[in-house]
Amino acid sequence: MPTYLLCSPPIFGHVSPLIDVGRGLRERGASVTVLTGRKYEDLVVKSGLTFAPLPAEVDYDDDDLDAWLPGRDKLRGLAAVRYGMIGMFARVIPAQWRAVESLLASQAFDAIVGEASFTGLAPYLARARKGRLPVVGVSAVPVILASVDAAPFGTALQPGASGLARARNRALNAFLLRGPFRPVERAVTEALSEVGVSPTGVSFFDFAYRSFDLLFQLSAEGMEYPRRELPSTVRFVGPLRPARPHASGLPDWWGDLDAGRPVVLVSQGTIDNVDLGRLIVPTLRALANEDVLVVATTGGRPIADVAAAMGGALPSNARIAEFLPYDELLPLCHVFVTNGGFGGVQRALAAGVPLVVAGSTEEKPEVAARVQWAGCGIDLRSGSPRPDRVRDAVRRVLREPSYRAASENLRDEIRALPDPIDVISDALGGLVARR
Repeated sequence: MPTYLLCSPPIFGHVSPLIDVGRGLRERGASVTVLTGRKYEDLVVKSGLTFAPLPAEVDYDDDDLDAWLPGRDKLRGLAAVRYGMIGMFARVIPAQWRAVESLLASQAFDAIVGEASFTGLAPYLARARKGRLPVVGVSAVPVILASVDAAPFGTALQPGASGLARARNRALNAFLLRGPFRPVERAVTEALSEVGVSPTGVSFFDFAYRSFDLLFQLSAEGMEYPRRELPSTVRFVGPLRPARPHASGLPDWWGDLDAGRPVVLVSQGTIDNVDLGRLIVPTLRALANEDVLVVATTGGRPIADVAAAMGGALPSNARIAEFLPYDELLPLCHVFVTNGGFGGVQRALAAGVPLVVAGSTEEKPEVAARVQWAGCGIDLRSGSPRPDRVRDAVRRVLREPSYRAASENLRDEIRALPDPIDVISDALGGLVARR
C-alpha cells in the first residue's frame, strides 16, 4: 500500500480540492496523511484520511484573514497583492517546513503531494532529486508563471498576441519583480535562510511550475493563457469529478428550476461572503423584474441575512439556500453570477454554464479576466457591481449564443479528459516505482 503525505495551507479553496485528491487516492488503495489547519480536521477525518496539524503560528483562520494580515483592508492594488503574498506564502515557510520535516522523520512516506501554494515544501524541493521523495503539486488557482506571453499575475490584464503586447509583458514583468514585488522575493529568501536553505534562483511566481516533479493544474487548458515558458511537467487535468449525487436534502422549491424560465445562479462563495451586499443583493435587485428564476447560495450564511441585507422582502423570483449540490444544480442553470472563485468557475464550465464574474479579492480578478478572454462570460471588473451592470451582463449572456457556445466547448474539453485522480494516482505510482 503506497503512503502519501498531502500538504495544504489552511484555506478552504486550497485544502478542499487536496482533500478530494486524498480521498480519491485512498479509494485507489493508498494510505493518506493530510497536513493542514485544525479547522479542517473533521473534513480530513470524515474523508477517511489521517490528519496532521500545522503549527499554531501558521494555522490562521481563513474566515478571519484580517487577524492574520492586519490592515489589509486599507490596501489596494499591487500593495494588497504584495502584502498578502508575504503574509500567507513567504513568512509561513519556516514553520510549515518544520512540520513537514517532523512528519518525514517520524513516518515512512512514499511521496508528497503539495497544494501548489504550500511554500513550506520549498526547502525540501531545493534538495537534489535523488536525495528526497517524489514531490508533485496540485494547483487550484490560475497559472501565475511569469511569461512574455502573459501580463504579470495580479494585473488582471488580457495577454495580447502582438509584438507590442509581448513587449508590454516583458516590461511589466521586469518592473514588478524588481520593484513592487521585490519585497516578496526578499521575504522568501529570508524565510529560506531561517531554515538553512540558500536562495534557489526560482522566483516566487515560478516556484510551483519549476520546482515540483510534476504539477497537476485542476483546470481546462482552454481557460488558461498560452505560455511558451510553461514546463512540460505541468499537466492540465481538468477540475475534479463530482462526488456521488445527493439523494436527499433538496429544498422544497427545487421543482421551480424546471418551470421553463432561465435560471440564474449567484454566489459569493464561502470566504468572501461576509458582506452579501457586494454581489448577491445587487443581483437579486437587478433581476427582480426579469423573467428569470434567481437562485442564491450564501455559502453558509443564514438565509435570513439575505433579507436583512436587502432591507425588506425578497423578490418573488428569488430562491435562497445556504448550500446546494452544484453538480445537480449547475446543469439546470443558464448563467452563473459569481465573485470568481476558481473552483466554482471550473465547476460551472464543466457543466457548460456561461458566467458573469465580479471579482476583486485574492486571485478572483485573474479568474474573471480569463473568463472574458476565453469568451465564456463577462468580467464586470468590480467586486461590488451596480445592479444595472449585473442586469445588462446577464441579459447579454442570455441573448448572445457565443457565451454558451464557448462554455460548452470548454465543457467538452473537460469531458474528454481522463479522471484527474486516475492521472495523479498513476503518476505517483510511476514516480515511486522509478525511485
